[in-house]
Amino acid sequence: MEDLLTFAFTVFTGFFAIMNPISNMPIFLTLTDGADKETKQRINLKAVIVAFIIVTTFVLLGNYIFELFGITIPAFKIAGGILIFFVGFEMLQSKKSNIKRLKTVNYDENIAISPLAIPILAGPGTIVTATNFVANTSSYMSIAVIIVVFALMCLLNYIAFSLSDVIAKKIGDNVISVIGKLMGLIIAIIGTSMIISGLKLSFEVLN
Repeated sequence: MEDLLTFAFTVFTGFFAIMNPISNMPIFLTLTDGADKETKQRINLKAVIVAFIIVTTFVLLGNYIFELFGITIPAFKIAGGILIFFVGFEMLQSKKSNIKRLKTVNYDENIAISPLAIPILAGPGTIVTATNFVANTSSYMSIAVIIVVFALMCLLNYIAFSLSDVIAKKIGDNVISVIGKLMGLIIAIIGTSMIISGLKLSFEVLN
C-alpha cells in the first residue's frame, strides 16, 4: 500500500509539472477573451473531458496506437512542439488565435479541443509522461492510479479555469496581460525544447 502511495505521488508530481493549473490559467483567459461566462464554462468542461479521454486512451492503448499508425516518440514530440510553439508565439504577439475567431454571432468553442485540450492539457509531454508511467509498471492497480491521478489534475485545471475571471479581477488586467506574455514565452520555449528533444532522438549526431 505504501509503494502504491509513493507511486501515486510520483505520478501526481510528473503530471503537475506539465499541467500546472496556475500556469495554464493565463492561457485559458487569453484564448477565451471576449466569451461570456456560460461559453467559458462550456469550453472549460469540454477541454478537460477531451483531455481526460485522450490521455486515458493512451494510458490503456498507447503502445498499440503508436504501433498501428507507425508513430514514433521523436515525431510525436516534434509535431507537438510545433503546435505548442505556435500557441506561445501568438500569445507573445498579443494576437487572438485564428482557431477562436468569431463566426457570425457565436463564439467558436472548438478552442476547447485545440489548443486547450490538445496540446495544452493533453500535449505530447503529458501523453509521453503517462505512457512512460505505464511502461514502468505491469500492475492493473498502478494503471488505475495513473488514470485517477490524471482525473484529479483535470479537476484542478477545471477549478482554476472556473476561477480565472475572479482571480483576474483581483489582480487586474495589466498583470494578467504580463503573465499571459510570460506564459507565451515559456510555452514557446517548451515547444522549442520538445522539437529539439525530438530531433536529438531522431539524429544521434545532434547529441
